[in-house]
Amino acid sequence: MRTYKRVKIEGACYFFTVVLAQRQGNHLLVEHIDTLRESFRHIQKNHPFVMNAVVILPDHLHCIWQLPKGDSNFSSRWRLIKSYFSKSIKTGEYVSKSRQGKNERGIWQRRFWEHVIRDEEDYTRHVEYIHYNPVKHGYVDNVKDWKYSSFHHWVARGIYPIDWATNNRNVIDACLE
Repeated sequence: MRTYKRVKIEGACYFFTVVLAQRQGNHLLVEHIDTLRESFRHIQKNHPFVMNAVVILPDHLHCIWQLPKGDSNFSSRWRLIKSYFSKSIKTGEYVSKSRQGKNERGIWQRRFWEHVIRDEEDYTRHVEYIHYNPVKHGYVDNVKDWKYSSFHHWVARGIYPIDWATNNRNVIDACLE
């Protein structure tokens, strides 16, 4: 069995990737976007964090969180968010024997991927990766056309122009590295 070691730094900024258990043809996250949003809001009430950037795709999501000072417990937050979401939608998904034995649903992959943001350049690269992801996966031709993204908030704050990454190979190539 693998031993997973997570870097936990109090008050750090993290990039996350969280994926559904059954990815192929699964649109659960966008079909239940309001439930997913409520899951985040509900957990943030008692376990605060700031969501700096996010993109929700049909079968996975990417986001950047800033944890409060003195707090490094992102794992509990993800467990609670996944649990809240899972309890809020109807059953019917495939559940493996392993999960059945543990009385688990078959919605989420058990683990998630995290990365500690190291500096401003690392932060910028990950924010751009998040915002460009719907184009990368072929859901839209332009970043502005994907509505389940914090990109629109960044535009409203004047950080990005609405046509960011449109016909700009440098930005596009950097996002795909």
